[in-house]
Amino acid sequence: MTLDPDQLGRSKSDLAETLRRLRLEAGLTGDRLSVRCGISQSKISKIETGKLTPTLVDVERILRALGAPAALVREVSSLARTANTEWQDKRASWRRGIEKRQAELASLESDATELRYFLPAMITGLLATPEYIRASLSHSPGDRTIVVGRKLERQAALYDESKSFTFLLTEQAVKWALLPPQAMAVQIDRLASLTHLPSVRIGVIPYGTLITRGPMNTFTVYDDRLATVESFTGRLAFRDHRDIQRYREIFSIFEESALFGDEARGLLGEWAMMYRE
Repeated sequence: MTLDPDQLGRSKSDLAETLRRLRLEAGLTGDRLSVRCGISQSKISKIETGKLTPTLVDVERILRALGAPAALVREVSSLARTANTEWQDKRASWRRGIEKRQAELASLESDATELRYFLPAMITGLLATPEYIRASLSHSPGDRTIVVGRKLERQAALYDESKSFTFLLTEQAVKWALLPPQAMAVQIDRLASLTHLPSVRIGVIPYGTLITRGPMNTFTVYDDRLATVESFTGRLAFRDHRDIQRYREIFSIFEESALFGDEARGLLGEWAMMYRE
């Protein structure tokens, strides 16, 4: 799948138009298609008007009901997968106000029960001290004081025992010197203290750990409904279940190699001492 941001924006309307055209070419009404594929007529109407983005499973059920040939199924399924991928441009987020992004993240964290964070480069705001958060925003425009406050407010979710947070950090992510040595030691101490929370698991992957997958990107998985992948210029949001499942599988590979509990706290203590010395 080629991830052209412009194509990602057009794909939803293209998919809606394609599915409607195929239904008409098959000589079916929305009601008859509904009966054949087991999807409600109202949902089919929303899909065809672009008000609802169908999952790949929905699209495959519709195409089977229409008797589409295999080549057409592959073509439209590819379009559906693109339609379930969203590009969120960082500059656009800045124009809207970076504090609005914090509200969006808080909503995602509130709705999710199982949250997984793979952090190969830096510490996420949920685990950060105020000093670390301020330093991480040094290249962001706007009122950073508000954003720091919003990030700290979001940390309250870590104490919600109805949720499960798993954070995987590479040694580089923990040690990346965003702050002077003493402040970095405090930040690493905070990571160690958070490992004692019932809802939080923090795993660390030290240098030299043999893993057959490279740490390509920071990514987050919210339950089984959303995966987001970070880059310098923005983020990709995947809503197709196959993409989400793939990120969960990759997360599991890294999780199997991470150290947790006393082993993680032991390493964090050594790394904090390194900065103190």
